[in-house]
Amino acid sequence: MKKTLFSLASIFAMSLSIQAQEVEFEEYDLDNGLHVILHQDNTAPVVTTSVMYHVGGKDREDSRTGFAHFFEHLLFEGTENIENGKWFEIVSSNGGTNNANTSQDRTYYYEVFPSNNLELGLWMESERMLHPVIKQDGVDTQNEVVKEERRLRYDNSPYGQFLFAISEQLFENHPYKDPNVGYMEDLDAASLQEFKDYFDKYYKPSNAVLVVAGDIEVDETKKLIEDYFGPIPSGPALERSYPTEEPITEATRSQFYDSNIQVPAILTAYRTPGYGDRDAYVLNMISSYLSDGKSSKLYKKMVDDEKKALQIGAINLEQEDYGMYIIFGLPLGETSLDTLIEGMEEEITKLRNELISESDYEKLQNKAETNFVNSNSSVEGIANTLARNYMLYDDTNLINSEIEIYRSITREEIKEVANKYLKPNQRVEVEYLPKKEDQ
Repeated sequence: MKKTLFSLASIFAMSLSIQAQEVEFEEYDLDNGLHVILHQDNTAPVVTTSVMYHVGGKDREDSRTGFAHFFEHLLFEGTENIENGKWFEIVSSNGGTNNANTSQDRTYYYEVFPSNNLELGLWMESERMLHPVIKQDGVDTQNEVVKEERRLRYDNSPYGQFLFAISEQLFENHPYKDPNVGYMEDLDAASLQEFKDYFDKYYKPSNAVLVVAGDIEVDETKKLIEDYFGPIPSGPALERSYPTEEPITEATRSQFYDSNIQVPAILTAYRTPGYGDRDAYVLNMISSYLSDGKSSKLYKKMVDDEKKALQIGAINLEQEDYGMYIIFGLPLGETSLDTLIEGMEEEITKLRNELISESDYEKLQNKAETNFVNSNSSVEGIANTLARNYMLYDDTNLINSEIEIYRSITREEIKEVANKYLKPNQRVEVEYLPKKEDQ
C-alpha cells in the first residue's frame, strides 16, 4: 500500500491577509486498486462518505450515449441487500442526505450522515459497487426518469441547450460533441445486457476513489473500509482511447433554434486545454476579469455603459481532455448579434494586445484568494475537492497548493494565453435563435 500524509499547517493569503489552514488528509490504495482518501475533522459530529468513479458522458460507444448519466440514476434503484426504492428512505431515516451528479468525465455519489452512521454510509456505497440489481424493470423506470429530466432541464427550459449548441460545433470526433445526458433513442435501443456490461467495465474499485471526511477516527475507519470494500474484485484493466481534434484555424458560424425563447443570443466558443494545464488556470482568471461581477469588463461595457446587452458572460468550462471557453450575450432592444460579437471582440483584443492594469490584476488575485478559502469551508466541499483533485488532476494536494498557481500567474501570462487561445480564427460562433412554428 502506498501512503501519503499531509500535516496540518497555516498559510497566509498574499493579497487579503486571510489565514487558511491546510487540509490534512491521508491517502492509500487497497489491494483491489480502490484509492482511499481520509480527512479527519472532529469539530462537528458529521461525516461525508463519497465515491467518485472515473466514468462520464464521454465513456460510450457510438449510438450509445448517456450511459454514465443513466447509471447515476439506476444505481439508486437498489441492491441485493437494499430493497428496490428504499435507498433514500434509509438515508433520511438515519438523519442523512445524499445525492449524485455526472459530468462528461466522472460520476460522484455521496452521503452526509451524523458521524455515528459512518458504517452505514460505507456499507451503502460498497453495496452500490458490489451488489447493484440491474433488471429490466429498473432500466425502464429510470429511462422515463431520465427522459423527464431532459425535458425539464434542457428541451423545455429557456436557453437550456446552450452547451449542446456549442459542443456539437467545437468537436467533430471527440465524444464531448454529444450531450452528457445523451440521446433518448440511444437509451431506448440499448439491451439489458449492454447496461450490465457497462457497469462491469466502469464501476469497480480500480476505477474509483473513496473519500471519507469529517468526524472520524482514522484507524477505525480504515478497518471498516477494508471490511466493506476490500473483498470487492478489482476487475479487468480498463483501456481508454478517445479521438483527438484538429486545431480550429478558421471561424465558423451556425444557427441553433430553441422554441422556448423569445430573445436570441450569440455564443462564441474556443477549444482550450483540459484539467491541470496551467493555461486553464489563466483562462479562469480571464473569465473573472471579463464577466465576474458588475465591475467586470464585459458587463460594465455592454450592460451598464453602452446598454447593448441584457446579459453577458464568459465561462471557462474545464474538462479532462479539452476545455471550452464560452462567451455569450443577449441583446438589448434592437442591438444586433453582430454588434454583441464586436463588443466582445474589442475586450478580447485588448487582452491580446495590452497588459491588464495593476489594480485589475490585484482584484483577480483577491478573488482567487477568496475562492480558495471558501472552497475549503465545509467538510462536504472538501470531500468533493479531494476526490476531484485525485481523479482528474492526479494531485490530491491541490486542495492546499492550487492557490500558489493563481498567485504565480502574471499579467504577461494573461496576455500570452489570450493570444494563444482566444483569436477570432480559432472560434465557433452560434446564433441561438427562437424557433418559429414553421421551422
